[in-house]
Amino acid sequence: MFKGSIPALITPFRDGKVDERGFQALVEWQIEEGSSALVPCGTTGESPTLSHDEHRRVVELCVEAAAGRVPVIAGTGSNSTHEAIALTRHALKAGAQAALVVTPYYNKPTQEGLYRHFEAIHNAVDIPIIIYNIPGRSVVDMTVATMARLAKLPNIVGVKDATAKLERPLETRVALGPDFCQLSGEDATVMAFLAQGGHGCISVTANVAPGMCAKMHAAWRKGDLATAFSLRDKLLPLHESMFCETSPGPVKFAVSLLGRCMPDTRLPLCEIAESSKQRVRDAMAGIGLL
Repeated sequence: MFKGSIPALITPFRDGKVDERGFQALVEWQIEEGSSALVPCGTTGESPTLSHDEHRRVVELCVEAAAGRVPVIAGTGSNSTHEAIALTRHALKAGAQAALVVTPYYNKPTQEGLYRHFEAIHNAVDIPIIIYNIPGRSVVDMTVATMARLAKLPNIVGVKDATAKLERPLETRVALGPDFCQLSGEDATVMAFLAQGGHGCISVTANVAPGMCAKMHAAWRKGDLATAFSLRDKLLPLHESMFCETSPGPVKFAVSLLGRCMPDTRLPLCEIAESSKQRVRDAMAGIGLL
């Protein structure tokens, strides 16, 4: 069971190329700060603008740097089932412990199409699969009923839920049971998500404040609600600043303020506005990160 604070890692660039040394330094820092697992090549890692070679290389770099200390959940999704299978096969070969597979974007499959897409990947690659349900980016929402069908397949083990619907984790828990791994994809609502049956969060904010995020989840698991809620409240302005523009623009700028990467993104994402930069600075300063 995956649980706790799991950063959806940024992919640092330098001179237009993946900054391999910088990326592995970020992995090391995340492990030192207490992150429970790592997700390379998700949305926050700018997977849409990574070439397939870069995508595979980033997964390999993450597995190499993690060195078995925490699980690596590699982003391997595509709106082409064939491509998703190929990326998932590579993740398994590279040594990832699981694959995070997004619902196919742009082509808008039906619920039956969603089922067959994930079934095909499941049948082609023997690796635990976490469904990434993010209607805001993919335009399709996997229903609890479809997820329940998929959960009967042995390697469909969980979901990253970015629906922002707080009834959804409870509905999923009731329908699929407490052992189906539920990871939030929405930092600002993570405490409520955990209370409704969730197990952790694949987080944007953890790129910037990994220690605080990890401590919040640890406090929740220990039943130390006072500490968990205090950290929840403290982190809220930072969560909000990370989405003042399209992610990962703000989070890359935030990590650059810590001296851990360049703020560069790839088009069509561009440099965030000066007003957004100030909002990020203020949020970081407000909780002692700057």
